[in-house]
Amino acid sequence: MQDHTDLTKLIFGRLSWEAIPYHEPILIGTFIMVALGGIALVALVTRYQLWGTLWHDWITSIDHKKIGIMYMVLGLVMLLRGFADALMMRAQQAIAFGDSAGFLPPHHYDQIFTAHGVIMIFFVAMPLVTGFMNYIVPLQIGARDVAFPFLNNFSFWMTTFGAGLTMASLFVGEFARTGWLAYPPLSGILASPDVGVDYYIWSLQIAGVGTLLSGINLIATIVKMRAPGMTMMKMPVFTWTSLCTNVLIVAAFPVLTAVLGMLSMDRVLGTNFFTNDLGGNAMMYVNLIWIWGHPEVYILVLPVFGIFSEVVSTFSGKRLFGYTSMVYATVVITILSYLVWLHHFFTMGSGASVNSFFGITTMIISIPTGAKIFNWLFTMYRGRIRYELPMMWTVAFMVTFVIGGMTGVLLAVPPADFVLHNSLFLIAHFHNVIIGGVLFGLFAGINYWFPKAFGYKLDAFWGKVSFWFWVIGFYLAFMPLYVLGLMGVTRRMSHFEDPSLQIWFQIAALGAVLIAVGIAAMLVQFYVSFKHRHALRDVTGDPWNGRTLEWATSSPPPDYNFAFTPRVYDNDTWADMKKQKYTRPSHGFVAIHMPKNTAAGFVIAALSAVVGFAVIWQMWLVAGLFFAAMMAAIVIHTFNYKRDYYIPAEEVVRTENARTRLLESHV
Repeated sequence: MQDHTDLTKLIFGRLSWEAIPYHEPILIGTFIMVALGGIALVALVTRYQLWGTLWHDWITSIDHKKIGIMYMVLGLVMLLRGFADALMMRAQQAIAFGDSAGFLPPHHYDQIFTAHGVIMIFFVAMPLVTGFMNYIVPLQIGARDVAFPFLNNFSFWMTTFGAGLTMASLFVGEFARTGWLAYPPLSGILASPDVGVDYYIWSLQIAGVGTLLSGINLIATIVKMRAPGMTMMKMPVFTWTSLCTNVLIVAAFPVLTAVLGMLSMDRVLGTNFFTNDLGGNAMMYVNLIWIWGHPEVYILVLPVFGIFSEVVSTFSGKRLFGYTSMVYATVVITILSYLVWLHHFFTMGSGASVNSFFGITTMIISIPTGAKIFNWLFTMYRGRIRYELPMMWTVAFMVTFVIGGMTGVLLAVPPADFVLHNSLFLIAHFHNVIIGGVLFGLFAGINYWFPKAFGYKLDAFWGKVSFWFWVIGFYLAFMPLYVLGLMGVTRRMSHFEDPSLQIWFQIAALGAVLIAVGIAAMLVQFYVSFKHRHALRDVTGDPWNGRTLEWATSSPPPDYNFAFTPRVYDNDTWADMKKQKYTRPSHGFVAIHMPKNTAAGFVIAALSAVVGFAVIWQMWLVAGLFFAAMMAAIVIHTFNYKRDYYIPAEEVVRTENARTRLLESHV
């Protein structure tokens, strides 16, 4: 009997039927909705016989363009989940006053609070940013793919299964109740003995491996695969910001891996890295997590600065003003982002000298950021500005981001931070720069490059509906939090006693509802655009009269991107080619060597997710077996050399001749 119990524990660990949250009606309702949505999706794919296409053309694809699109889809799907959490928190805070406890018990609210931050940063902003870099960078530098195509596929699936592990915590067990950075001792085994923190650790470890490998891949691509003539100072600004972003990723994400590894060892093996006894120090965790965490903010926003640079130049009909200063500003921000992390904990006793140093560096980093704003404004000055959707998002960004930047400089003053650091003022500032900066930029990029990826524009009417609901909703949702923060209202609270505060939370909740309408309008925009795609189709490949090299290909580009490697003479590449009456050669086509699709990335990532789930629940036998299977899959893939194929020359001729006629008619 004892042997049977030991074997059961070895197989199932801490997992039991009690892990399913039957007592949480919100979670059960969510599970039912997700299940019904999944069934409907499976039925739809089966109805249109798309399983083969899905597997061969997407899941196993190593085409950087398809992987970029899948990253974007992942980010948008997770946006719906992360925003649902935000909507619930806003609703709870709007009604939970005095005798009213609201509809979320504290235990559940804390999970939602943590999951919202984790999902929005790691599984919304990061996939969307990485998706843009994946899709656009090889096209902008004249490459046929990234340096390591298989690694690209593997990176995507690691990120996806990391997100899946976070989603699994909804229905099996629970998520962390620690806040999105999981400070000890709250995240230690004594304060959090359940599986929530373990879900947090292993979701981020698995996704972090994907992000780190993607960073290495894109650095190698940009450094080694640029078209002839494209020196570093002729690269498009988006490529420059992508390079700096991926340098930050490679430098910062190993720190995240290490600190989460140490936290996991504290919890499982009884080590004492971050405890208050036996030589441990919880402040070491805070330093390490922010040494990763502050560069992470710039990992998100730097590519978006590149998007704005492309958009402003295109829709002003001018070269980007101050290209060289824009590049230097990007590099300076990259370096300084490593010298400001301590401003996140001015109040934790580092001393006046240390606080002064980090306060000053924080103020200094605002200078190159401000230089970028002036470069965009000078680009617009006397330009032929067209207020298409990407430009509308850009103008909204400029106003919103400047407000967020000014409040950030205020928080960089240690005495002011002592008053405001634990208040809703800080929450308003953070969302001001992340939503007003990162998300607005991503939406500008989606509208700008969508016709590049799919061959037709997004519907302008529904795009403008989404824009106005988003912008107005944002200001209603977060400006009241500045007021509440200045009144001393503490963050991280699910219930309040002072009834005079309620009106401000109700205005913020109304803003969240308007943002929800904006998200719904964006989904309608995608649907309407797809339904009327033939009317919205752009045959030229360059619907906006773009200025960088990616517009020199058809929309969407073929698998091989470029039949002939382009030669670059100017940092305003495509505009320069058009000025020279650029056309493609009509002869000399040869078969194009391309890497072959593979299922190995999906399989290895799936096995790693199972290993992560098993470790979370301490199912050691399962973890060992699947770890062995994962290593076997890696070895088999490593020695599988037959992964190449050739696109026949006659197929290239047909595609290129048709494309040349269209481009010539446009030029």
